[in-house]
Amino acid sequence: MQHEMVPGVARLRRIVWPILLLLSVPVVLQGCVNRTPMLEQVREEGKLTIVTRNSSTTYYLDPEGQPDGLEYELAEMFADHLGVELEVVVANNLKDIFTMVTRREVDLAAAGLTITNHRKNWVRFSEPIKWVSQQVIYRAGNDKPDSVEDLYDKHIEVVALSSHSEHLRKLHKQHPKLRWVENEQLESEELLDLVKNQLVDYVVVDSTELNINQHLYPELSVGFDLTKPEPIAWAFPHTHDTSLYDEANRFIKMIDDNGVLAQVLERHYSHVEQFDHVGTFTFLEHVAARLPEYEEAFQEAAAQNGLDWLLLAAMGYQESHWRADAVSPTGVRGLMMLTNRTARMLGVSNRRDPLESIDGGARYLRDLYERVPESVKEPDRMWMALASYNIGLGHLRDARKITKRRKGNPDKWVDVKDNLPLLRKRKWYRTTQYGYARGNEAVRYVENIRSYYEILHKHYSEQESPIRIEPLPTIEASAL
Repeated sequence: MQHEMVPGVARLRRIVWPILLLLSVPVVLQGCVNRTPMLEQVREEGKLTIVTRNSSTTYYLDPEGQPDGLEYELAEMFADHLGVELEVVVANNLKDIFTMVTRREVDLAAAGLTITNHRKNWVRFSEPIKWVSQQVIYRAGNDKPDSVEDLYDKHIEVVALSSHSEHLRKLHKQHPKLRWVENEQLESEELLDLVKNQLVDYVVVDSTELNINQHLYPELSVGFDLTKPEPIAWAFPHTHDTSLYDEANRFIKMIDDNGVLAQVLERHYSHVEQFDHVGTFTFLEHVAARLPEYEEAFQEAAAQNGLDWLLLAAMGYQESHWRADAVSPTGVRGLMMLTNRTARMLGVSNRRDPLESIDGGARYLRDLYERVPESVKEPDRMWMALASYNIGLGHLRDARKITKRRKGNPDKWVDVKDNLPLLRKRKWYRTTQYGYARGNEAVRYVENIRSYYEILHKHYSEQESPIRIEPLPTIEASAL
């Protein structure tokens, strides 16, 4: 549901909703008198419960189904610091997050929340974890906004009850012509889709939102910063007892002072090398300069696993540009960019050894291929196996279920790839088993490999044919 923020409604909502939230606070404060301190209670129960939201900047499940995200990683570190387990609750929207905190249904919110004076009425914020600016995003080729005046008479959308809508309300006092829509159904990343598809003129998101997703949205650019850098922090309930809150601040200061916080931020926000869609010439240069060194390894690994070696080589280029020492900000490394967990499962002792990496990547791809349902025929089965290599088999299964629910054919890649991006939309991922995932990245991953594969076919003057998958030869049981 969407609604336009007309000034009268905005004032009413600004007054009523915080009051409704705060009605629960006195009860909470009363209940805390003479109770066990929150920090001691958490340690006695052996768990720290947080509320967060699904997004690439907070919490999500990685391709192997393991939880990841900046807020999750920091919260897990805090739980380890306390000597307890971490329990994660995923909320549907910002209102639910603040409600759960004020009612003490959770210990804290780790959800990428900006500190604002208005929000301080509802919750107590920790020391900042990072700083972000609110940015106006537009599609390149359209009119670039340079000032608030350029936003007049434009279709602008923001996440409902966000710090962005709060700032726009402040600006409205000096700019009465400013209008916007608060979207109660979409998260910031989903709003970027609206600009990309030219359904709206502009959106306002945090600087980290576009930064971490820029490779998915090459068409989008920053018009201007709507604010100066603002702090992002954890949120705690307003209670007399501040023991857990104080310990969290000590923890944040500790990891800031020892450099661990900076390392975690770098891992999640470092720029990832982007695929150049017009870089055919560069690719062919790499075919001549880099591929010969690994050609035999690709051929041998492909033969042992019943794969097409050109496909395996194309996959290797997509993963690392055929660099044995490649390392991503998320910790995957080597020519086939294996995670540490996958490498252990495959028995790969040195991910930077190109021979081990290629062999491990081939075995892992073959294993994923075998686990794609037999009802999926070639070449769709291989495209889905490749998508699983990137996003995880669990997320692929979710996308196939969504495809079926939307009357598509879950055995056809052309239908599944249209539904994979829905894993980033709350309306869809909240109904799945594995939750949020960057499905559009998996689609681009597969399509890039297909392009490289076709170029390699032409380069090696081989007859064009479907991907060749042979029955596995009889070999000793692998680590899989």
